[in-house]
Amino acid sequence: MAIFNRSKKKGTGMSPVMAGGIAAVLIGIFVFFAFFSFNPFHHPYTVTATFKSANNLKQKSPVRIAGVEVGIVKKVEPIPDGNGAAKVTMEIEKAGLPIHKDAQLKIRPRIFLEGNFFVDVNPGTPGAGNLKDGGEIPVNQTDTPVQFGEVLTALQSDTREDLKDFLREYGQNALGNGQPQGKSNALRGADYYNQSLDDSPGALKNASIANEATLGEHPGDLQRVIKSQQKVFKALSTHPENLKDLVTNFNITARALSSDEQALANLAPALRDVAVQGRPALASLDAALPTLRAFARDALPGARSSPATLRASRPFIHQARGLVSEAELRGLTRDLRVTIPALAKVNRSTIGLLDENRALSACQNQVVLPFAKAPINDPDFPANSGQPFYKQAPRGLVGLSGESRIFDANSPLFHINFGTGPTTVVYGDRGESFFAQAPEAPAGIRPIRPNSRPKFRPDIPCETQEPPDLTAPGGRADRSFTPQNTLSQISSLGCSVLGGQIIPCPSAKTRPLYDAGQVQVNQLTDLFKRKKQGKYTPDPLATTPEEFLKQLDELNLETTKNGHIREKRAGAKKTVSEDDAP
Repeated sequence: MAIFNRSKKKGTGMSPVMAGGIAAVLIGIFVFFAFFSFNPFHHPYTVTATFKSANNLKQKSPVRIAGVEVGIVKKVEPIPDGNGAAKVTMEIEKAGLPIHKDAQLKIRPRIFLEGNFFVDVNPGTPGAGNLKDGGEIPVNQTDTPVQFGEVLTALQSDTREDLKDFLREYGQNALGNGQPQGKSNALRGADYYNQSLDDSPGALKNASIANEATLGEHPGDLQRVIKSQQKVFKALSTHPENLKDLVTNFNITARALSSDEQALANLAPALRDVAVQGRPALASLDAALPTLRAFARDALPGARSSPATLRASRPFIHQARGLVSEAELRGLTRDLRVTIPALAKVNRSTIGLLDENRALSACQNQVVLPFAKAPINDPDFPANSGQPFYKQAPRGLVGLSGESRIFDANSPLFHINFGTGPTTVVYGDRGESFFAQAPEAPAGIRPIRPNSRPKFRPDIPCETQEPPDLTAPGGRADRSFTPQNTLSQISSLGCSVLGGQIIPCPSAKTRPLYDAGQVQVNQLTDLFKRKKQGKYTPDPLATTPEEFLKQLDELNLETTKNGHIREKRAGAKKTVSEDDAP
């Protein structure tokens, strides 16, 4: 070879034998790599999985992901005391990576009844994280196929008979290969199945929503559900006899339901109606769940503090238990036995009171309150119009609180107008009449006198009567008479007339009238002075002038020309004090 030729002159050339040996070694290495497909620079990804059974899985069996071959089985090792379990080591090419920690592996047959198998790999989800090179997949993430022999072994004589019955019932009665006797126009099971397919899109949509909801709202919800189910199944497996009885009883219940086909057929429309009626209820329940969830969050602190509350209330419960013991209750019953008849009598006698209270409440609500709130129209005093009774009535209490007011409008006393003036007013024109003096003739009256007295009807419930109406109608005034000569006579005296009252004037013509009024004023002034001193003195306004002077004489008193009261100058009679007065 030219690359090995060296100049012999230099003494450094390679001999032909050495060059041939090196060439032979290189050719052998190349042939070895080509024949055995060995690549020293290739480092494949390996993973180990544990299966319950290898199912004749052999070395160099393919490893596939979604039907694409991505590796081979390198080694199949039995596990000691593993009841047929085996550990399988596989090499995965780069095209099949990554493999996640939650990957699922299944051994599947390549062709039915061929006997060759391969490993089907589901790489898992990215959220679980990547499985490192040389990692292991546990047995709960692997699965083995069901062998045809196992199927034949499971189909024993009784099982085969049950399967035959199931297929016959499903084919003839369920799908309806033949029409029922006497019902040529009846729908078959297949027809009902075809009709159900019309509703399948909505049902499948709701089913997908329900399946998505089972995943939970937060990571780990499904894991917690599985853990809870594991606890349930563990609790069921701890009592196999009870579980066996549950299956037996369920079988009896199913047999009882299938024994009466007509009742079961009648049940289907009822279930449909229940489903229709149940949708609004489920919608309301779904709407209430957020509120219930919020209540649960708010009630959680209280639930957490309840153990401490229960521990604190334990002494009280212990005391209460002694209080309601048989001995204590027996004594309490004996003490209460004598009061029960009296309580029953009180209950019976309370019925009448409750009836009266009901009538009173109804009267107040239906009559009194509307009357008190109704506005009162007063044409004579427009400023007071529109005010209800409950605002107008308290104004009369001001007069009742005065020290000189000893009666009101409901007293037995007879009231009549008292005043002075030249006008005479005639009250009442039905039989007996009453007269009074007024400064001038009245312009009108309000309210007018009714034609008859209102009837008193205690037999009619108050709640059915109409509320009183205080909007009183007006009418013409009572008869009055004003003599014209009286006014002209008073005016001729040189005094003014204001509202029918005489205003004394300091003139010669009116001097007698002025002196008479001054005498009366002096008498009243001295009366109040002597009363203040504790001396009894008769009232000049309570009797006639003659009787007044007679009473003064008996008390050794007299009046001056101006009307002042004084003791007589002659005589020794003792002045009578107010306490000694008759």
